[in-house]
Amino acid sequence: MRQLFTPLALCLVLATVAPLPVFAQDVQQDRDEGLSLVERGMRLFFDGLIQELEPTMDDMAEALKELEPMARQLADLIGDAQYYDAPERLENGDIIIRRKADAPPPPTLPPDLSLPDSKPPDYVGPKGQIDL
Repeated sequence: MRQLFTPLALCLVLATVAPLPVFAQDVQQDRDEGLSLVERGMRLFFDGLIQELEPTMDDMAEALKELEPMARQLADLIGDAQYYDAPERLENGDIIIRRKADAPPPPTLPPDLSLPDSKPPDYVGPKGQIDL
């Protein structure tokens, strides 16, 4: 009886184990096909998004080109940003940016940015703040 049971058990084990690699290949193939469908869907989604945003991005690029000269003037006026403290908001809503005490003198103003000759303001607040 034992001689009959061993081959039968072996056949049963082999019959159940043999189809597993084929089944695993099918699952992997379905998974790969699903990924390619997701990839195509994401590509279509992003292509549509880019087409919708392209006019807005063109407008933004044009606006930045118009702002470039003013940004350069501001950079010339400020110099190196490391010589300034973090901005502070005052109680009245004004925002001030103070130059650090140990900073070297600010850069000289270009002629087109220099202030016109005028008398000093009437009121100078605490810590040298000027009320405009």
